Amino acid sequence: MPNKVVSLGFFVIFSLAVLPLPLTSAQEEKQQKNQFRQLSQELPTPNQYRTASGAPGPEYWQQRVDYEMSVELDEKIQRLSGEETITYFNHSPDSLSYLWLQLDQNIREKNSLAGEVSADRISDPMNVMMLQRLHNDFDGGFKIEWVKDENGNELSYKIVDTMMRVDLPKELKPHSEYSFRIKWWYNINDRQKTHGRSGYIYYEEDGNYVFAVAQFFPRLAVYTEAQGWQHKQFLGNGEFSLPFGNYTVLITAPADHVIGATGTLKNPEQTLTSEQRDRLSRAEDSTQDTILIITEEEAVQNEKERSEDKKTWIFEAENVRDFAFVSSRKFIWDAMAVKFGNRTVLAMSYYDKTGNPLWERYSTKAVAHALKVYSKFTFEYPYPKAISALTARGGGMEYPMIAFNGGIPEPDGTYSERLKYSLIGVIIHEFGHNFFPMIVNSDERQWAWMDEGLNTFLEYLSEQEWDRTFAQRSGPAYTMTGYMKGEKKYMSPIMTAPDADMHVGSNAYAKTAAGLNILRETIMGRELFDSAFKEFAQRWKFKHPMPADFFRTMEDASGIDLDWFWRGWFFGTDHVDIAIDNVNWYKINTGEPTLAKTIQQEQENRLRERYISNIRNKKEIRETAMEKDKSLLDFYDEYDPLEVTPQDEDQYKKYLESLTEEEKEILNAGYNYYEVSFSNIGGMVMPLILKFEFEDGSEEVKRIPAEIWRHTNDHTQKVFAFKKEVKKITLDPFLETADVEPINNRWTVQEKPDYFEVRKFPGRSEKNLMQQVIDMTEPEKKEKKN
Repeated sequence: MPNKVVSLGFFVIFSLAVLPLPLTSAQEEKQQKNQFRQLSQELPTPNQYRTASGAPGPEYWQQRVDYEMSVELDEKIQRLSGEETITYFNHSPDSLSYLWLQLDQNIREKNSLAGEVSADRISDPMNVMMLQRLHNDFDGGFKIEWVKDENGNELSYKIVDTMMRVDLPKELKPHSEYSFRIKWWYNINDRQKTHGRSGYIYYEEDGNYVFAVAQFFPRLAVYTEAQGWQHKQFLGNGEFSLPFGNYTVLITAPADHVIGATGTLKNPEQTLTSEQRDRLSRAEDSTQDTILIITEEEAVQNEKERSEDKKTWIFEAENVRDFAFVSSRKFIWDAMAVKFGNRTVLAMSYYDKTGNPLWERYSTKAVAHALKVYSKFTFEYPYPKAISALTARGGGMEYPMIAFNGGIPEPDGTYSERLKYSLIGVIIHEFGHNFFPMIVNSDERQWAWMDEGLNTFLEYLSEQEWDRTFAQRSGPAYTMTGYMKGEKKYMSPIMTAPDADMHVGSNAYAKTAAGLNILRETIMGRELFDSAFKEFAQRWKFKHPMPADFFRTMEDASGIDLDWFWRGWFFGTDHVDIAIDNVNWYKINTGEPTLAKTIQQEQENRLRERYISNIRNKKEIRETAMEKDKSLLDFYDEYDPLEVTPQDEDQYKKYLESLTEEEKEILNAGYNYYEVSFSNIGGMVMPLILKFEFEDGSEEVKRIPAEIWRHTNDHTQKVFAFKKEVKKITLDPFLETADVEPINNRWTVQEKPDYFEVRKFPGRSEKNLMQQVIDMTEPEKKEKKN
């Protein structure tokens, strides 16, 4: 019994000792600012569907939706009508009493939510297109004629702006399927007058159209274990969230139209000429050069025709999340092969004559290049074809196996270097979306960065493999400096939904890509990053990943705790990574006339010699006016600027007389001053431990308390004075502060120092500059006396 009492007493005392005391509000605030706290609160709890490693769990499931549809394109009235049979496979453990469908064309209805909440303003001058949109009376949106079950019975449905709920006659049980039918039509928008990812372009000079048709049918929304139905309204920026399925699509169009679409053409004998089929066959063996399926001459002749007949093209696509197509009689068509083992993928382009010579030279080869590079970093491209189609003057949009792209040269065929790289870049980017999100199928409506950012990152890698001097619009970290130093009150974290982010381009595209490059080049290294990134892509291809799945997979596959990075870069807060940004090496300009004038002259010469215009002028200007005509010379051209005048001597004498003996000693001691700039990249403040290595081989360690960050958490400066010249500075030399990125913690000496002057400012209440210099050298001076 006594032993038990003693044991219990010890236990009670020990427990009391370790029980945490309640945090004060100030302590709680400080804890919340600790950038190294784990993301446990921000990320969803792992479960049997999505594991803590970032992989799909043992009970992961996703829905499937198959479509069989027939659509007809009426060129005369620019209208598309269709009927579809949708088969919904409920793989979830839930019973569903209704299904939600997306009606994206409804964004063009006159009273759509997107239009009502769009902020407008008048500018002077006013953009014509913006004014047209204010007066737009386009009758857009889906016209749903009926929704029926397989037996022809009407189904109840409710349209809510860009979403439609179809009520089922009875619950759809888990692991069962349900088929129903919809008939609809809509007016196709003129892309020159109304903003949109799809629509038509009208060529007034020949009366022809190029139709880029997408979001053209009622499509099922995604249903997941994480959030149920994804039925957030389509407002414009937040793109799409779609389930995978199989498609059979019959497209009826004017008989002289050429159609490029998602999927495999199943009736080439009825739609292509024998010569076109032969050329396609040749293209399947051509891995170096493009083969013209329809030449420019044939396209020009074709666009003159106006067939009254119709032709139906049949396409089938397996395991895709969407379907899109282009249709016109103006198309030139070329193709080439990309080999993946024994499998051939046809890269191809559809474009009219206004795209040449740019398109015939670069489009298909840019697609082929993207296929190879993206596959190297993720997985082999699984589909049979890859299309780039010219559908606008600029911009682009992506769909499975096909991308709508813009970019055309001047009417005379000339083009700028910027346009060339812009076109190649947009083709790589838009087709790259076939990997993200067409295959790694993230929710674009909520997390634009998961497709735009990851894709922009891979676009950058592809562009570097295209040309070493490729214009670097997005990717490198330095491209983000202008945006990131802007007004914070106008910024949102990357994790912000795109429709709520006023800088979605900077955040979802550029900042995400830059962050991934920092991980790859600086924090993780290429080998670890590439293997982890590929692991994520392969884990989640043909599935629906969420942000936590990406974050966790990158850590799980690399063995590196990156929570600080996700918090700082993606959630809008920072991490712990203190960097030596810059070191300026100075010496004192003592004011001695000869030295002062020499320093001034050297500094002026150094700036003059470095200026690019002066460098070029040395070669291009053979002789100046003054070199030709000596009569132009005067006193200022002939005197010695380094000559010391009596006035200089007198001024220096007075300056010395104003100094104390202690100040004179400092002035002439020959100290080296190192102004070290630090940035707290991560956000977590730390003491600054600095090892200085000198030219004579000696070392000295300086320890600066963390309070140096008290005024600004993100940057600070400190000046160090030494008699000896520093060769190298290392931050955190003993790995004391858990700094995750040592590569930015070193500095080595530059060639020459800069100089600064020292002046006394009598009458000021604060320390004068001379006293500050004395203070900086005081520790070393005391050591000497000791």
